[in-house]
Amino acid sequence: MNQITVLIVDDIANTREDIKRLLYFEDDIEVVGEARDGQEACALAAELRPDVILMDINMPRMDGIEATEHISVEVPESAIIIVSIQGEQEYLRKAMSAGAREYLIKPFTASELADSIRRVSESHRRRNLQLMTAKPATQPRKQAPRGKLITFFCTKGGVGKTTLASNLAVCLAQDTGKSVALLDLDLTAGDVTVMLNITARGTIADLVQEQDQIDFSLVDSFLVPHLSGAKILPAPASPEQAELVLVSHVEQIIKTLRDNLDYIIVDTSPLYSDINLAVLEGSDQVCLVLNQDLTSLRHVKSSLNILQTLSYGQRVNVLLNQHSSESGIKAADLEKTLSLSMAAIIPEDQKTVRTAINKGLPFVLTQANSKVSLSVRGLISILSLAKAEDMTNEPPKKSLVSRLFSF
Repeated sequence: MNQITVLIVDDIANTREDIKRLLYFEDDIEVVGEARDGQEACALAAELRPDVILMDINMPRMDGIEATEHISVEVPESAIIIVSIQGEQEYLRKAMSAGAREYLIKPFTASELADSIRRVSESHRRRNLQLMTAKPATQPRKQAPRGKLITFFCTKGGVGKTTLASNLAVCLAQDTGKSVALLDLDLTAGDVTVMLNITARGTIADLVQEQDQIDFSLVDSFLVPHLSGAKILPAPASPEQAELVLVSHVEQIIKTLRDNLDYIIVDTSPLYSDINLAVLEGSDQVCLVLNQDLTSLRHVKSSLNILQTLSYGQRVNVLLNQHSSESGIKAADLEKTLSLSMAAIIPEDQKTVRTAINKGLPFVLTQANSKVSLSVRGLISILSLAKAEDMTNEPPKKSLVSRLFSF
């Protein structure tokens, strides 16, 4: 068993003791040092070279953000988790910009802390390994494989596909270190910018008016970076601008992105438009989002029939979102009606999801250990979006109960 070494940085001695007690029974995690402020943290990080640093934000002499910036440059092999009682967007943005890998909000349980340490340590280890084994830039570069296109679709609105698409894109970018783009193709009512609290410099409608030939440098100039590492191409600012975006534009944009990025996540409008059909045709994976009500069941059943008629059936994954064991149609009955097994079941967590949406903070970042976050993270392996050696989670079981608790 490989030991994960941890450095605790907090100006309050009792807090440091509390964290040590939380980690006392974790056999694979060892606390190797403590620091009382940012300056001491920088010195100890350089000396101890820990795998993970638990960094408080508000400290004397040098705060956690400044210390994180310094350590990220001087000790890049150490992954930093910011630990704070502050959950505001500004703190999260500053932490991620400084180089932190995760933002953990107090209070938390021993399992939440240990899981975060293990996840961040493994993710950071993979990134360091990739950097060490990368070929020099002077060598001829092999032709990169085309990026994967994953599309979220449902002809019924309000099922949560935008929430799932946004959080999967953020999670995919942060956990794999790959290049990820999120396209908001709900051209008349896209909410991705609201969901992620980003300000668009330009939208897809502005992009398609720039020039006839769309290349990556042009597309990239319109992609808005998110603090997770994902990049977003926003929907038009007003519904009437949707008419400016043609099928040919979307096909060019997606081809350009697939030639240059690893993953492209698409959120679609709830209708069978020419653009949606073109996107569905070119998708590697299609995620049909379903709720536990009769109307969404009817829409998804109809969509399955249409997609199978179009020979897209092999690429379709039905995701049961906002699952509750206390209300709605039972998951087993939904599977029986659709004559298939759910690819994944995402639990209902109104408090976590609603708070995340209202603050514009993806719950996979702010509540990384919640059940809904872990189930979205599980989509990475379920949809085969990472190599087996890149993921530490076991593959999901086939039974309904196992799939429900695969997170």
